[in-house]
Amino acid sequence: MAIKAPRLQAGDVIGIVTLGSPLDATIINNRIQYLQNQGFQIAYGRHMYAYQGIEASPAPQRAEDLMTMFQNPNVKMIMPTRGGTGVQSILPYLDFNVIRANPKIISGYSDITVLLNSLYQFSDLISFHSLMLIDFRLETPEYNFNQFYAATSTRTSPRTIENPPNMPLTSLVPGNATGPIVGGNLTSIVNTLGTPYEIDTRGKIIFLEETNAPSTTVYRYLIQLLQAGKFADCIGIVMGECTNCLVSYGKSYLNLINELLVPLGKPLMINFATGHGLYKAAIPVGANVTLNTTNNTLTVLEPTVNGGQS
Repeated sequence: MAIKAPRLQAGDVIGIVTLGSPLDATIINNRIQYLQNQGFQIAYGRHMYAYQGIEASPAPQRAEDLMTMFQNPNVKMIMPTRGGTGVQSILPYLDFNVIRANPKIISGYSDITVLLNSLYQFSDLISFHSLMLIDFRLETPEYNFNQFYAATSTRTSPRTIENPPNMPLTSLVPGNATGPIVGGNLTSIVNTLGTPYEIDTRGKIIFLEETNAPSTTVYRYLIQLLQAGKFADCIGIVMGECTNCLVSYGKSYLNLINELLVPLGKPLMINFATGHGLYKAAIPVGANVTLNTTNNTLTVLEPTVNGGQS
């Protein structure tokens, strides 16, 4: 059974870490101020401000910051500053047994995807495909914050994850599937194939989203997942947005879904608000959900955090 961290409450300590690419210190400080204005206390990762190229700092240092936050009894949530590139490089330096013994809420998307799925696979910890530090600003839609806090601060169950108004969910293959949900950014998921951290989709619902990729690249990645058996193993598919993705050779993202995924005959829903789009649903990686593509719903069946109802 998946492990759930204690829920996030007003006044809690949030640990800030940079696990992939660097983020400008001014942006980090502005976003931290937003959290402090909301009443949260902050624990600062030692290498949070590091800025050494594609990766903020060497992998052992970024991994050390993450493990320090898991082992700090005062920290209730761990929040990456951003994703970017390089999160996968910290995985060999993590102690998943220590993480299992010290469950914390951790949230993110983009390249943080590889961490979220690894935490579930190797520590049994439910994590959240949701907001990062960079998202805590006035311009962020209220929908995103409502989703984030519904997942991390309450034990509401069951909870149907709804898209924002005027963004309808669409089902391409009708059906019903129940199981743990895994996935996230398409590029990041494909990068795990052939490694010890390869995503396990057996008996699970997989969700995917992408950004800034031409449809030729999306095609390559979907073929790679197909040939790796990841769609054969899964029991349902949720496709999020392909944000700022360009059409190549007259083939769009939707064309690829229809040509490559619909023929699998598995429950398939598209247009889910998640990841790099303006609107970001909060998906609990590792939690049991029901995908009903007859009624166009995705419902989380269990509380995703521990503690009293808020």
